[in-house]
Amino acid sequence: MARQSWKRPGSPIGRKGPRKSNPKYKRRARQPWEPGEVKELKALAKQNTPTGVISLKLQRPPAAIRSKAQREGISLRPTNRSPYNRRKAS
Repeated sequence: MARQSWKRPGSPIGRKGPRKSNPKYKRRARQPWEPGEVKELKALAKQNTPTGVISLKLQRPPAAIRSKAQREGISLRPTNRSPYNRRKAS
């Protein structure tokens, strides 16, 4: 027998506690970037910080972090990983 909709995982019905109206990672959404924030983004990207952590520190959505990094030419890819086609065959 199918589970009731409020018992399914991921359903907001029956959740306990208040919803966050303005979560931390969306507080600065749609606001212009300041030069200090761009510098911090570059520094965090250089330290191989994950995009989710950067979004929490800068209080912006992860998609905004990715798009700003692309516009500024900042690579968010970890530097310690080798490309797939460069590995030596064992």
